[in-house]
Amino acid sequence: MTEYGRETEREREREREQERARETERGRMREGGAQRSLLPFGLAEVGGPSMVPTLRHRDQVVVHWGAEVRPGDVAVLRHPLQQDLLVVKRVAERRDGGWWVLGDNRDEGMSDSRTFGAVPPALVLGRVRARYRPLRAGRQRSVGAVASWLLSAVRPVLADRSVSRRLRAR
Repeated sequence: MTEYGRETEREREREREQERARETERGRMREGGAQRSLLPFGLAEVGGPSMVPTLRHRDQVVVHWGAEVRPGDVAVLRHPLQQDLLVVKRVAERRDGGWWVLGDNRDEGMSDSRTFGAVPPALVLGRVRARYRPLRAGRQRSVGAVASWLLSAVRPVLADRSVSRRLRAR
């Protein structure tokens, strides 16, 4: 292969790498049920029981993309072992290598840092600010039921700063 051929091949490889980076960024905006736009806020859907009682399966969460997280915050992050999967966990504390994250439901199987270790900061995508609990299909739509749903459908997701203290107490 000539020097010109090697240079052309390096250029093509750089272009492919740049295209992969663009595709990855586009994928961040679409995957895992998350809808991300150029705005700093977006929606994501919770799947599974790991964050019960704070969040339930099928809850919608308002995510502040790129927001800084602190211990006690609920965050959306990429699963360290399966990065095409977005997960919602509570940030417990900062450790060597990243953030230690835990699910609020301790009875649910360990799908948090007890399994996969600390999460690098680059995999933390944003902070959950609020949750929206959609009206379930097939439920009675009486005035009282709808009023009850309206009062509880949208709630802020507050930080639990005691989670890191509880972790240290163990």
